[in-house]
Amino acid sequence: MGEQQGPGFHRDRHGRIRYGRWRGGPDPLKAPFDVRAAVDRLGRDVLNSGNIGDALRDLLRRGTDGRSGLDSLADKIRKLREQARRRGNLGGTLDQVRAALDQALAAEHETLAGQDGMDARMAEMELDTIPDDVAGAVRSLENYNWQSAEARQTYESIKDMLRQQVLDSQFNGLKQALTNPDPEAMQRVKDMMADLNQLLAAHARNEDTPEQFADFMNKHGEFFPDDPQNVEELIDSLARQQAAAERMMNSLSAEQRRQLSELINDALSDADLASELAQLQDNLRALRPGLDRRSPTGMPNQGEDGLGYGEAVSAVADLADLEALEAQLSQNHPGATLDDVDVDALERHLGDEAVRDFAQLRDLERELEQQGYLRRGDDGLRLTPKAVRRLGETALKRVFAELEARGAGDHADRRTGSADEPTGLTRQWTFGDELPIDVPRTVGNALRRRATEGRSLRSGARDGGPGRLLEVDDFEVTETERRTSAAVALCVDLSFSMFADGRWGPMKQTALALSHLVETRFRQDALEIIGFNLLGRRMSAVELAEAEPEWVQGTNLQHALMLASRHLRRHPDAEPVVLVVTDGEPTAHLSETGEPIFHWPTTPEAVRATIAQVDSLARYGATLNTFMLGEDQGLARFVDAIARRCGGRVFTPDIGRLGEYVVADYLRTRNRGR
Repeated sequence: MGEQQGPGFHRDRHGRIRYGRWRGGPDPLKAPFDVRAAVDRLGRDVLNSGNIGDALRDLLRRGTDGRSGLDSLADKIRKLREQARRRGNLGGTLDQVRAALDQALAAEHETLAGQDGMDARMAEMELDTIPDDVAGAVRSLENYNWQSAEARQTYESIKDMLRQQVLDSQFNGLKQALTNPDPEAMQRVKDMMADLNQLLAAHARNEDTPEQFADFMNKHGEFFPDDPQNVEELIDSLARQQAAAERMMNSLSAEQRRQLSELINDALSDADLASELAQLQDNLRALRPGLDRRSPTGMPNQGEDGLGYGEAVSAVADLADLEALEAQLSQNHPGATLDDVDVDALERHLGDEAVRDFAQLRDLERELEQQGYLRRGDDGLRLTPKAVRRLGETALKRVFAELEARGAGDHADRRTGSADEPTGLTRQWTFGDELPIDVPRTVGNALRRRATEGRSLRSGARDGGPGRLLEVDDFEVTETERRTSAAVALCVDLSFSMFADGRWGPMKQTALALSHLVETRFRQDALEIIGFNLLGRRMSAVELAEAEPEWVQGTNLQHALMLASRHLRRHPDAEPVVLVVTDGEPTAHLSETGEPIFHWPTTPEAVRATIAQVDSLARYGATLNTFMLGEDQGLARFVDAIARRCGGRVFTPDIGRLGEYVVADYLRTRNRGR
């Protein structure tokens, strides 16, 4: 066994390096996704529906290469959103205050009950007249002379709790700093807020510097555990929290909102603190004026547990994030792109794996554009000719895979000449061949044969062997195809019945396969694709690929054959071939003034106009073969009549084998000779 040198190669016992399969984990050179496979998937959807934007959205929703798509990510977001809705009741702060107030009043009543004298009775009467609402009760007891030390401490804790929750809802890192608030801790908070407002004001004037931000974080970084890297990230974080607080307040009933506002205002009785908070709110509104501060739908108000103010704000912030992410991942709004998705929020809620899945989808969309398969214009995404060639290549491979294997010479011509074109295949030379000799293959055959016999190519008659270096069996020739040109008109039915009956995609795949065959193997041929419904029209492969079903009545085969005749006459030296794919008899024709006339069921006038074009093509010597889809008896009678008049053929293929029939007939017809 050789010494292992690395995951991709090893050294054998002779010291030679042998390369093999990568065995060190995932292949580092493997592309993160198969762009061509993605184009094929897009192509199938486009050919069936004709809308590249919808096809791309479907691909991104489904995902690719085993990665989650947008639908899977949105489903996870939806489940998290439902969990957030069940987190608790947003009115929990009022419930907490009410519980603390009831505890304080109970302790005070117990103390007063043990006291004699008029003062105690008057105090009881004062407690009995406090307002019923929580905020009014707390405010009315502001100057009450508590007799119970426990009651006084419980009442004071209400303000401390509210102040702590309000500040912590704006600054995530304040919870630990305010666990046991003291004047020194509160002063640090006020100093931080003063420095923060100065920094934001300087940023609004474009006067801040990176050094100023670094100095701020060095002094007050403990209050910002999310570790913003610059002023913009700091503003985003603070504005998000502020918007969540406003959303939470807006989600409460008017009475709850009034009571909670009064409680918060009373708790922030420190004038300096209240001023700094108000200034911060103004700065954030000015710096992020477009931030959505509306309440998200499905607020968390059905949970059993009441949420404190800070918890409620956090729950609303999460809900707003999840609601926005769900909308972004849906890609339903006009002009939506994957760049609209907030990747930071996605990572916050779903983790790194979801971000990697999303990044692959975003990179796939960009790669499709950068590699030239899609282009984005004023009318949205469009397929490029490169993408259509890829679709044609894939469709053609599928067609040839379905065709039965044919022997050499089935549609090739062995006559030599300057127009012969190599097919890339070789075969053994036979007597009478005038095809060019493939020298590398011939010499290789001789080397292999003589090596088997134990002789070198340089040895000959001198070593007693045969004097011939090459034997007859060594020779191989290059196969060529005759390049006699053909003018081909492929007329495809674009009436709505083709789409309604599931023939739209196979029809377009067939046309693209034939177009690719002509473009790559028979470049001297002239192919024209003609689509027809109420009118006929010439179409490029790209136009056909992107063609969407139209609710247009009429099958104007006459106009299609008229355009086909013009195409054939532009190439008088080429073999004229007309192929018609349709699922209905002609129900429209052109009047003498050139206006389309539709009537169903078909009329004798429409039939006569169409037959006139058939006869014109027959006189020109064109081959006209019809591929009849469906079981329309009227169409069957009509195409039989066409075949008898022009000597063409009628095919009734299964829709899944349409491409096989059309391509095989083209190869057979183009070489029959006029």
